Amino acid sequence: MHHLLSPSVDIRLVVASHLRAGDPFDPSGRSAQNAALVAHDVFARMGLTAAETIVTGSDEPLSDRRTARPASAVDAIIAEAMRDDVSTPLFYLAGGGLTDIASAWLIEPRIAERLTLVWIGGAEHDGLAAPPPGAMPVEYNLLIDPVAGQVVFGDSDIPLWQIPRDVYRQCLVSDAELRIRVAAAGPLGRYLYEEVASVFRMVATYLGGAAETYALGDSPLVLLTVLQSLFEPDPSSSRHVVRPTPALGDDGAYLDVPGARPMRVYTWVDTRLMFEDLYLKLAEFERWRASSGEAAAS
Repeated sequence: MHHLLSPSVDIRLVVASHLRAGDPFDPSGRSAQNAALVAHDVFARMGLTAAETIVTGSDEPLSDRRTARPASAVDAIIAEAMRDDVSTPLFYLAGGGLTDIASAWLIEPRIAERLTLVWIGGAEHDGLAAPPPGAMPVEYNLLIDPVAGQVVFGDSDIPLWQIPRDVYRQCLVSDAELRIRVAAAGPLGRYLYEEVASVFRMVATYLGGAAETYALGDSPLVLLTVLQSLFEPDPSSSRHVVRPTPALGDDGAYLDVPGARPMRVYTWVDTRLMFEDLYLKLAEFERWRASSGEAAAS
């Protein structure tokens, strides 16, 4: 929703991707197909026509590091990356697993020359941050498809900006903040808030009570692409280090690769800019929606 409300970017594709088998958020085995339904619903709530924008990825992870998983999303990624009629930068923004971008590269490795992958996922890097208490042995988004992670990091030459777990966990908002800044912003804001509130309710029994914060950990995908500086465009208000891209072990650990291509590892993100932009665009959209409704009624 935040990306769709941002006029400076051209959203070419929305990729509906899968969760890991048995994931409590959707254990159906059809999570990519169900994700596409959610995306279509969000478009409709915003008064947008999805047309060919929403594409569905594979419902299965990679079986090995050489074999792609065919899907309409994979074909669409390749087609968009290989276009010769545009010169604007192309970003592939991954807020979950890496199956579809890995499959696209396995089929057409030249896409690496034509896009930058921004990925929310992966464990903390030594010397930059420590894992949180009780951390999952393999970080959640990497666990969706560890083999695809190995392809992207260790096999491919795709330029990579990574927002690892310690950084996406910085993106905390309070329940009070969401109630006042999101839920009060019309039907769309209420819908978005209720989606988060349902997660609060789902996990409350496991946490031993209610929680007051939620990590909107995918929002840096907007921050690092939409909210770049006007001059010398770059996500200049956030911080990163440049490191050789490691390979990934079967346990998700980083393995040093001498001479590997450089990658960005973000260490801090500008949550003030990111969330204020979200809240203000949502409020602006609601004012436009309300005024358009009044105009239509009159």
